Amino acid sequence: MGLHEVVIAGLSVIVGAYLLTGNRRRFVYLLYKTLPRDVLGAYRFVRVNVLLWWWETRGFTVAKIFTRHATTNPDKIAFIFEDKEWTYRKLEEYSNQLGRYFRKKSLSRGDSVGLIMESRPEYVGTWLGLSKAGFVGALLNTNLCGDVLVHSIKAANCKAVIFGSEFKEVIREIREKIPEVALYQWSDLSDTPCLEGAIDLKTEITSIDPSPLVYDLARGTPRDKLIYIYTSGTTGMPKAAVITNLRYMLMSCGVNSMLSLRSTDRIYNSLPLYHTAGGLIGVGQTLLKGITVVLRRRFSASKFWPDCVHYECTVAQYIGEICRYLLTVPPGPCDTTHKVRLMFGNGLRPQIWKPFIERFGVKQVGEFYGATEGNSNLVNIDNKIGAVGFVPLFAGSLYPVALLRVDEETGEPLRGPDGLCIRCKPGESGIFVGKINPKRVLNDFSGYADTKASEQKILRDVFKKDDRAFNSGDILVMDEMGYFYFKDRTGDTFRWHGENVATSEVEGVVSNVIGLKDAVVYGVEVPGAEGKAGMAAIYDPDYSLNIKEMAEGVKKALPSYARPLFVRVLSELPMTGTFKLKKKDLQRDGFNINKITDPVYFLDRSGEYVKLTEQIYNTILEGKAKL
Repeated sequence: MGLHEVVIAGLSVIVGAYLLTGNRRRFVYLLYKTLPRDVLGAYRFVRVNVLLWWWETRGFTVAKIFTRHATTNPDKIAFIFEDKEWTYRKLEEYSNQLGRYFRKKSLSRGDSVGLIMESRPEYVGTWLGLSKAGFVGALLNTNLCGDVLVHSIKAANCKAVIFGSEFKEVIREIREKIPEVALYQWSDLSDTPCLEGAIDLKTEITSIDPSPLVYDLARGTPRDKLIYIYTSGTTGMPKAAVITNLRYMLMSCGVNSMLSLRSTDRIYNSLPLYHTAGGLIGVGQTLLKGITVVLRRRFSASKFWPDCVHYECTVAQYIGEICRYLLTVPPGPCDTTHKVRLMFGNGLRPQIWKPFIERFGVKQVGEFYGATEGNSNLVNIDNKIGAVGFVPLFAGSLYPVALLRVDEETGEPLRGPDGLCIRCKPGESGIFVGKINPKRVLNDFSGYADTKASEQKILRDVFKKDDRAFNSGDILVMDEMGYFYFKDRTGDTFRWHGENVATSEVEGVVSNVIGLKDAVVYGVEVPGAEGKAGMAAIYDPDYSLNIKEMAEGVKKALPSYARPLFVRVLSELPMTGTFKLKKKDLQRDGFNINKITDPVYFLDRSGEYVKLTEQIYNTILEGKAKL
């Protein structure tokens, strides 16, 4: 779509809205206030679409674009990691070696290979090399273990798994459950013992030809699958979301264009590379736009600003929890001596937005919104505190997203007499959806590896009969100026420590640990904390629950972010007429011991559940507890 089309369509909508509105003076005022933002946003939006159109019509993939950068600027720094510099030439050659090696294996084009490794340049070079050879990297969550990890490997139908030596014991525990999956170990040090039955990948590729895989690259297309990124979705176990080359390009370049990143920038990325934020939007700036990115093995609040100063970063990434953690670190000289002009990410709470920018002197915060597998994204380009983005007042038909009214109990969209969904008015909370249009990369929905799971995210007969829309599962609200604000998540998922937690998965683990007692898990708000903490309500009328055994059980079976922070022991069972625990009622009670007569326990820093006393309760409310 060209700029002239945007202008013509925009003017048509403006004139029509002006003629129809009952409050013309208010409309003119809103238009006056938002027009500069909207014109700038529309210009950047068109620029992204033209770039994607250019790449798609010429058959570019992520690997092809990266190779062009490596050919043009071979000595430019692509990544910096622990004071070591990786040039574009080095990353190109490493990925070529890895791709050429796996091309000789008994794998078919389109097969997936699991990858579980700490953040580092080799991580990117590995899945990039796989893509060059026609394979799909499945980016496994490094927090997973046991049956959940096995499920993730099988969900993407992985034919092989590449793992860092730091995950050797994790793989050892599950290898008997994946006997048909080939195992490859990558080690930092050449003398690191290899897991029995695994192949030493670093040694294997050392002598491989690093020249370009010209034939394989020529076969790739923009709509091919590139990687799988796992998401818990709204229910159940992790799902492998399909990320095509075009989807990767859209998300990376969309943020790049909307926030006007520069080729001379240096981005600090301490996020895990199996996540969309770190591994797609962050790493994508290097692969697609030629920007240097500083990688960190794992996030450290105390090292964040000193690293930004040391590496002379001009841009940094965050998730909401990171910003809160940074505010808890005692003030230091690096707080204001850094060169970071822009921080971009998602999940920054409105309550800490202003204190954050005031303390650290960051001129711009680029908050954005979008599901990994979704087809609709929003970006805040003008520092509007609390907003996750906006849609121009004149561009509703050009960018088909909407908020729909939902039933508060079921989370299902409400429908009018015509059977279609009901749009929210400004100020009304509703579920965020994006119309699906397979002909446009911007509005396409690739779904998951599991087609049934994909169907569950699709709404039909939304705006008109027989249309389809992606259901984000998120509740947002839009004000009259077109700004969107995140409110909550529907379904059985909550977010804690930057991770999505599927309650049904945790419920299954808790139930097994406590001898199959009735249990329900839900997220509860904790003052001053980002997201919602997990809370388990367990039916135990005779008080036979061994809380110590439960603590040990969840520690073994669940990653730290998924372990219930609070446990409520129920003497009575609040059931619905369909024999379901009343999760909504329990969620409203939260962990308020002044309201609850049942015993409540708190998971302290030692990993044990202790009785939630009034003293501990007040410490949590005051934001002094370490969660």
